This record gives sequence, structure tokens and C-alpha cells, in this order.
Amino acid sequence: MSVNSARQRWEEALISSLLEMTRARDGDPVALDRLAKISNDPESLQLVVEKISRDPQGKYALDNPFTLGNIDLEKLQTLSPDTLGYCYADHMIRNNLKPLEATKIDNKYQFLGIHVTETHDIWHVITNSNTDILGEIKIEAFSVAQFEVSRFWLALLAKNLLKSTIYDIEVATQYMDALTTGWLMGKTAKPLFGVNWNTLWETPIEKVRKSFNIVKIDHF
Repeated sequence: MSVNSARQRWEEALISSLLEMTRARDGDPVALDRLAKISNDPESLQLVVEKISRDPQGKYALDNPFTLGNIDLEKLQTLSPDTLGYCYADHMIRNNLKPLEATKIDNKYQFLGIHVTETHDIWHVITNSNTDILGEIKIEAFSVAQFEVSRFWLALLAKNLLKSTIYDIEVATQYMDALTTGWLMGKTAKPLFGVNWNTLWETPIEKVRKSFNIVKIDHF
């Protein structure tokens, strides 16, 4: 198969997965998994790794991969209510979510996926983003700003804009507000990839936000 033919097949597969996500219910795990596998192609992953490596914290994490381990939510709930750990545990339990269990890491690309997945809800907490569609759009835009070259996060944003265009144009303004808010927060914030959140559970969440320059963006 020629390079051009392979590229064309990949493009068609990505467009197909975007349409599948657009037609599926929000959060559909099967459609999401297919989109993730197609949009996280080797070229895209390498671009993200190169971008992350330009930050000392990100480069160190890629060179010394780690996981947050098996997080004890009940233990975190015994902390002071103003701490990151308590707020994270409350977020997870209230939304019936479970942390990703620790797993073996074989290479930096696998670490990239694991680290992003296990810190996703921590990003929700420190950016004060709900788990509804507007909160997810906010996090998606925040992630696009942080990673810059991630086709996956950009594809998720595109999917939501397509949904609004086709099925529910009345929510377009809300979607764009969430997108803009997340984008500006992500551009303003310090790089978050590679942070070892285990060292910050007992830290007041407002202090954590301040240390990473997570600023509140007024609604438009």
C-alpha cells in the first residue's frame, strides 16, 4: 500500500469515527474508544510527546514514568474539606467514578495515555469543571490548549460542535462559552502534564490552583 493510500484510509477512518461519535450519545464508550485509537495515531502521539518534552516537568515525567497508584478515595475523604484530596474524592464518589488502577508502563506513549487518563478527573477538580457536557467541553478545550497538537482532544471538540450544528443549535452559545473558557484557562495555566498529584492531596485546593495559575475566567 502506498503512503498516499494509507493516509487516505486513515483520513476516512477518522472522519467516520467523528461521525459515529456525533451520532452516538454523549460519553458512548465504544465510539469514544474508536475515536481515541484512530486520532492517537503514531504521528500525532509523537507531536504531543515532542511538545510535552519542551517543558522540564513533562520531559522528566516522560523519562521517569510513574502512576498515581491505587488511590484510596475513602482515606482522602478524611482530609480537610478544603484540600485537593478531599475535593477529588468527593468529585469521584459523587459522580460514581473510580480512579484508574495502577498498571505496568512499557514505553512513553503508553505512559502518555495512562497519565492523561488517571489525571483527567483531577483536572476537572482543579479547573472546577462539572461532568456534564459543558464541563467536558471546558476540559477538552483546556486540554487542547495544554497539549496544542493533540488530534484526540481537538476531535472531541469538533464532535461537540458538530452535534450542536446538526441536532441542537440552541446550545451553540453555551458550547462556545465553555470552549472559550477552557481554552483561555489552559493557555494561562502552567503545564500540568507530569505533576505528581500524590504529593498535593493535603494541600488546600485554592493554593494548588494558584501555584499552577488556574484562574477563573468570567462567563461571556
